[in-house]
Amino acid sequence: MTRIDAPFLTEPGPQAVCGMLTDAGYQAWYVGGCVRNALLGLPTTDLDLTTNARPETVMKLAEAAGLRALPTGIEHGTVTILVDGQPFEITTFRKDVETDGRHAVVRFSDDIAEDAARRDFTMNALYADPEGILSDPLGGLPDLQDRRVRFIGEAEDRILEDALRILRFFRFHAVYGDPEGGIDPDGLAACAGHIDLIGNLSKERVGAELIKLLSAPDPGPALAAMAATGALAVILPGASSLALPILVHVEGGAMLTPDPIRRLAALGGEGADDLRLSKAQISQLVRLRRGVEDGMGPAELGYRYGATEAVDILALRAALLGGDLSPVATKDALFGAGQKCPVRAADLMPEMQGEALGKRLKEIEARWIASGFALSKADLLR
Repeated sequence: MTRIDAPFLTEPGPQAVCGMLTDAGYQAWYVGGCVRNALLGLPTTDLDLTTNARPETVMKLAEAAGLRALPTGIEHGTVTILVDGQPFEITTFRKDVETDGRHAVVRFSDDIAEDAARRDFTMNALYADPEGILSDPLGGLPDLQDRRVRFIGEAEDRILEDALRILRFFRFHAVYGDPEGGIDPDGLAACAGHIDLIGNLSKERVGAELIKLLSAPDPGPALAAMAATGALAVILPGASSLALPILVHVEGGAMLTPDPIRRLAALGGEGADDLRLSKAQISQLVRLRRGVEDGMGPAELGYRYGATEAVDILALRAALLGGDLSPVATKDALFGAGQKCPVRAADLMPEMQGEALGKRLKEIEARWIASGFALSKADLLR
C-alpha cells in the first residue's frame, strides 16, 4: 500500500470538502497534479478532487454543509467549492463520449478506472483518498517514479481528444521527464503526426502552455523535440531552439532566475504577438529583442533598460554568440542602471523649446554616456 504524505491531507479546508462527500456515502479522491507532486516531493498549488457524486448532488451537499458552491463547469461535471476563499474543483467521474480535438461530450460514471482512462498521461491518473492512500487504476506509478511521460492508452487517441496535449506532452517532459531517459518515442511520433491540429487551438491556450514550458528548469531538450516534430514552427514560424540550451547554461552561471519571456526572446521567430500574452509580457519581449540588436554597450544598456533587463539582454547576446555572460559586462550594466543624466530640460529653458530642446537634450545625453557618465552638469552645459 502506497500512501502520500502531503500537508493538505490534514488542513481544515480539504478535510471539510472530503467530509462533505464521504459523510453522505460518496467517494472523494484527490487526483492529478496534487497527487503527482506529493509523490515527487514537489510543492502543490491547486487541489482537484473527483467523486462518484453527480454535480447536482455536490451542489446540494455543499449547500447543506454551509459551503459556497459555484457551477463552474457543471455540464462537464465540475463544481468549485469555496472554503474560506480557497477554491476546490470537484469533478464527477466521467467518460468521454465524443471529442473534436478541443471540446468533449462526456457522460458521468461510477467507475474510477473509466475516469482515469480519459486523462492525458499515466502520471496524472493517480488518485489518493482523504487518508492519502493511493489508487493507481492504470499502473501509472512506475512511470512517475521513472520520470516517464507516457500517454494513457494509444497516444494518438489522447491527442485527437484534445490537441493541446501535444504541447502538454513537451511541457511535462521538460518539467517531470528524465533527461537521461529521453522522450517517449510513441508519444513523440503521435505528436509529430498531428502537428496540424495545433492550428485549431485557441491562441490563449497555446500561449499559456508555451509560457509554462519555458518556465521549466531546463526546457532545452523539450524545445529541441518540438522543433524536430515541426510543432515549434507552427507556433513561432522561423524560431530556432539552438540558442536555448546555451541560454540556460548562461542563466545558471550568472545565477539568473528562469524567465519565460527571456527564453522566448532567445527562440526568435514570428508570431509571438498572436500568442495572446499579456501587454506587460509583449512589452518585455519587444524591449529584450530590441536591446539585443541595437548594439549598446553594457553601461548604456543599464542606463536605458534598468539593471534587470540590461542583464537579460547581455545574457541573450552571450547565448546567441555561444559564450558566457561576462562579470565585467554585468558590473558595467549595474553601474549604468544607477546613473542619472545631470542635465534636465529645465536647465535649457526658456532659451530652447520644442524640437530644438529635445534635440539638444539628446546631444548632451549622448556626450555624457560617451564620457562614461563622467561629465558634470557644468561640463555638459559649457
